Amino acid sequence: MPQVQLPEQQNDSPRAPQAARAPQTPPGADGARVRSRVRIPLTFPDGYRAEAEVFTFHGLTDGAEHLALALGTVPEGGTPLVRLHSECLTGDVFGSDRCDCGPQLREAVERISDAGGYLLYLRQEGRGIGLYNKLDAYALQDSGLDTYDANTALGLPEDGRDYTAAAQMLGALGVDGIELLSNNPDKDAQLAALGVTVERRVPTGVHLSESNVRYLRAKVERTGHSIELSRLVG
Repeated sequence: MPQVQLPEQQNDSPRAPQAARAPQTPPGADGARVRSRVRIPLTFPDGYRAEAEVFTFHGLTDGAEHLALALGTVPEGGTPLVRLHSECLTGDVFGSDRCDCGPQLREAVERISDAGGYLLYLRQEGRGIGLYNKLDAYALQDSGLDTYDANTALGLPEDGRDYTAAAQMLGALGVDGIELLSNNPDKDAQLAALGVTVERRVPTGVHLSESNVRYLRAKVERTGHSIELSRLVG
């Protein structure tokens, strides 16, 4: 069973990403707006339940079908807790232990429900390279490459994600300041460049399994993720 460590929310001094990408367009420049909203009750395999109001959008710059899930209630005068969660079919749906995506999604829904805010579910499989390419990269990881070198060996970017659409979604929802639930300094940097005020970055728990140790270590060592592996892994 995965070991899970849930830290207290705390101020975090994000490190600059190795190669921050320039945003495509300013948020809302092409008229991004809410398309529809519908309430959906969520039930997870462990029995946890939450009520979400799910938003779809017109005019997102990348044309993808991203979703925003409004969870909980933001206190009056408070700042919404927001997670940008990139779709991971293997982890989110099938429960793969090769990554920490499924447990992070489950954790995010509960923490945002408690604090009030939004889960942005972004259709960015495999850090933006797609499902088939991600599985090809897995095969290369089995031969010894880490998650980033496997991508580049396929002629693909280490991380091809652009968060312009996420900033547009927040703008369409009337959100300009957030607390960001993430270990990834690149999300913080890109959102700031897009005009979103990140008041603080809040780390997720550490979702460790025998199958994802190398993956998590690469995220820490290669791209500066704030994952406290040292207390759990020698």
